[in-house]
Amino acid sequence: MQKSNLNSRFTAPKEWQPELFSKPGLFSALAAVFPLAEQTDFPSPQLLTLWLHQHTALHNWSFVDSTKLDEDGRYYEDFISQSQQIPMRANNWHDLFGALIWCLFPKSKQLMNQLHMAQIQQFGNKERTKVRHKLTLLDECGVLLCIRPSQRFVLDLLRDHQWLDAFYQHKKQWEELNPLIFGHANYEMATKPFIGLTGKLWCIELPEQTQIPEGIKGYNFVDELLVKQLVQAELLLDNQQLSPLPLLGVPGWYKEQEAAFYADTSYFRPKRHKPDSSEATEASAGNKA
Repeated sequence: MQKSNLNSRFTAPKEWQPELFSKPGLFSALAAVFPLAEQTDFPSPQLLTLWLHQHTALHNWSFVDSTKLDEDGRYYEDFISQSQQIPMRANNWHDLFGALIWCLFPKSKQLMNQLHMAQIQQFGNKERTKVRHKLTLLDECGVLLCIRPSQRFVLDLLRDHQWLDAFYQHKKQWEELNPLIFGHANYEMATKPFIGLTGKLWCIELPEQTQIPEGIKGYNFVDELLVKQLVQAELLLDNQQLSPLPLLGVPGWYKEQEAAFYADTSYFRPKRHKPDSSEATEASAGNKA
C-alpha cells in the first residue's frame, strides 16, 4: 500500500464494490446489520429509507435525492430539520455511509442537527462556531470507544500516542472494546485505504459491569449514551475528546498489523509534548543569546 500524497485529494471508487462487505475488516460491522454484500449497485434512497424505518423510530423520515435540496434552496441543516428529509447524492459513497450512520445512530444524528440549528440561529451560518466545528469532526471522522475503568489504561495509551502498546501489545483488549465508527468520511476513505487514514476518538465511559448488546441493539444502546454526552457543551469542547486515531492500526481493521507496521512514525506519530515553563524559559534565553 502506498502512503497518501498529502497534496492530492481523496477520490472514492466510482463503481459499487460489494466485495468490501464480504470480507473481515473495517466494514464488518456494517455488513452485520445491512445486506450490503448482496447489493448489485449503490442502495437507492428508497431502499435506505426502508432500512431506516426497519431499524429506527424515524418512520416519518426519509432519504431523498440531493436534487430536492438544490431545488428547495434552504440550507442543508435547515432542510433536514424542517422537512425530515435527508438529501443524498446518487451513487456516492460519502452520502451512502452518511445514510447508514443515520440508520445506526438516529437519536444522535437528530440531536446534532438540532445543535447545528441552534448555533445557526444564534450566530448565523457564514462561519462555523467551535461547537459546530466539533460536531462536524465527530460527524465526519468520529470513532466511538466505550471504556470501562479496567480498560482505562488503553485510552490513556491512545491519547498519549503510545500506538505499539495500545494496538499491538494489548490487542486482545480490543476484542471487548469493540470500537464503532460514527464518522461517515472514515468509511468513505476506507474504500481505498491509505497510510495516513486517521479518525477522531470519542470516549464514552461505562460502569465496569456494563454489557453492550450485540447487533443493532448495541448501536441503540451506544446511541442513547452519545445523546446524553452531546447535550453537555463542556464535554463537546473538551480537548481530550476527538483525539487522533490511526484507523488502520485498530486490531482487525487492516491486514498488515505486525509490530513493524506500528514502527512507521510518519503514520503512527509520537505525541508532541509541550515544554514545561523552565524548558520554555531556557529556550527563549538561548534564542536571545
